[in-house]
Formats: sequence, C-alpha cells, structure tokens
Amino acid sequence: MQLNREALTRAYRQMKLIREFEERLHEEIQTGEIAGFTHLYCGQEAVAVGVCEHLSERDKIVSTHRGHGHCLAKGCDVTGMMKEIWGSQEGLCNGKGGSMHIADIDKGMLGANGIVGAGAPIAVGAALSNKIDGPDENGKLAVSIAFSGDGACNQGTTFEAMNLAVVTKAPAIFVFENNHYSEHTGDAYAVGTAQDIASRAEAFGMKVWRADGTDFFSVFDTFGEVLEFVRTPGNGPAAVEFDTERFFGHFEGDPQRYRGEGELDRIRATRDCLRKFREKVTGAKLLTDEDIDAVDADALQAIEDAVTASRAAARPTAENVLENVYISY
Repeated sequence: MQLNREALTRAYRQMKLIREFEERLHEEIQTGEIAGFTHLYCGQEAVAVGVCEHLSERDKIVSTHRGHGHCLAKGCDVTGMMKEIWGSQEGLCNGKGGSMHIADIDKGMLGANGIVGAGAPIAVGAALSNKIDGPDENGKLAVSIAFSGDGACNQGTTFEAMNLAVVTKAPAIFVFENNHYSEHTGDAYAVGTAQDIASRAEAFGMKVWRADGTDFFSVFDTFGEVLEFVRTPGNGPAAVEFDTERFFGHFEGDPQRYRGEGELDRIRATRDCLRKFREKVTGAKLLTDEDIDAVDADALQAIEDAVTASRAAARPTAENVLENVYISY
C-alpha cells in the first residue's frame, strides 16, 4: 500500500517518539525517581505503529505490561504518559497506574495490563460491544485488538478468549508480537509452536496472517488485510503474528544473561525497524535524510519537554488516596 509523504512522516515520527520515550526512560530509571517495574518496548515500534496507523477512535486496543509503544501509537499524550510514569497527579491516570497500567479510554486505549494474557478477554468483551453497536455508515465494524506476546500465547485466558471470539464472531484481532523471549525463556524452549504461534489461533477456527514485525511496511500492509477482513460483518475474529525483537531486557535491571554472545549487537544492526524504514524511504526517494533528521530532532525535543514537565508536576497528596478507587452507580 503506497503511503504519501505526510503519512510516511507521521508513521516515522510515531516510531521515533516511542524509541526516544523508551531510551530516555532507560536512562531515567537509573536516577531512582521512577517507582515500580518498567518494561521497555524498544525494537518493536513497527508493530505498534503499523497496526495503530490504520485505526480510528472507534477502535479499541488492550495492551500488555510492555505497553508504552501501544499507548503512544494509539494517540495517548506523551507528556501525560510521562507524568503518569513519574507518579504525578497530573498523569493520564492521576499517577495511580504507573508504567504497567496506563489507560486512556477517550483514545480507545483500554489499558496496559501487568498480568500476562489478561488483555485478551477484555478485548473480546470490547469486540462484542462493537458487534452490538453494528457497522458504521460504510458497513464496517469497529474492531478491538489484543496485543500479546509469545508468553501470553501459552495462557489459558488467551485460549478461552480466542475460542469465545470465534464462537460469537466478535470483531476481535489477536496481535501476537513474538520477540522470542517470554520474560527470560526462549520461545524454542517454552512454546510448542515456537516458529508459528499464529497456528494456535488457526486451530480455533480463525483466519491468520504472518509478517515481519521489524519492517513497518510489512506490518502496515499485512494488518490492512487483517483489518478489512474483521471489519466485514459476519467474518468474525482473526489473528496475526509479527516476528520482532526487543532491544532491552524483560524489565529494567534485567541482566539478560540468557542472551547469546553478540546477540543484541546483531539484532540492533540487522533488525532495527527505524533503520530499515529510513533505508527504504530514502532509497526510494520518498523522504530525504534531512526530512528524517528533522523528525528525529522534533521527537527528541518532545521527550525532553515531557521529562521536564514530569519532574515539575504535582505529586499526589494524602487526600488523593481514595479518589477513583470505588465507583457509585
């Protein structure tokens, strides 16, 4: 699918913003200012952006513990997210969600989730709501997407969610980001279908796709096909597996002793989605190196501004403890 100059620039900016957001958090975690566990998304940016660039505000996504990239790709405010991670009362969830539980319902981001595999049932519930709402004026359904990894593909919650989606013909899409490590364990050791996670979804009776998750254009084109299928009333759910990489550990502080010698250097050199994007668009003369450099500078400044604002943002007070904990219907 051919993208125009504006769309290419936007897609690259989204990926670069995620990369710089994560790289900066990698530095800031060392200062001790950020509480709790943080799981970085570096390396997988092409998946989040290649998927979310197709979506509208009607469409919903549910994320994982590695959720910053999905949040930013779906349009969550970068400064609001940074303030949330800093624990500020001004954060997207008033500082109560932190890194693993960022949500923005207005953007269709139903939340990151600290429990592996717990997002899939939420996405199917949202998809059933989409089905009840019915198609839009163009005859297309809104969809709900469950982002999952190779670890979540082993969870019973994911199996039950896939089965329910098929039985009810819910317009749900299961996006499996196979970065080859479930926490610290290689997929070849822990996943029975390590080289083909999508086949698990196929066994439940849904149509599946597979693509290179380190190539934005492969993700974008493939997901466009998936989306067209699921938006059509009566087709039901689908799944797609993206083969990708993560550049940092499972969590910040993970020494990554399970990695092979030189593995990280190799994947950064050969499977970096931002590098691949630049090479393709400049090689095809769709954008210039100067265009890309300008986007890089803009993204860096956006992150710098977000960090500065987060350091100065208001912290919660004792009076805030019970706010938004219970709801009265």
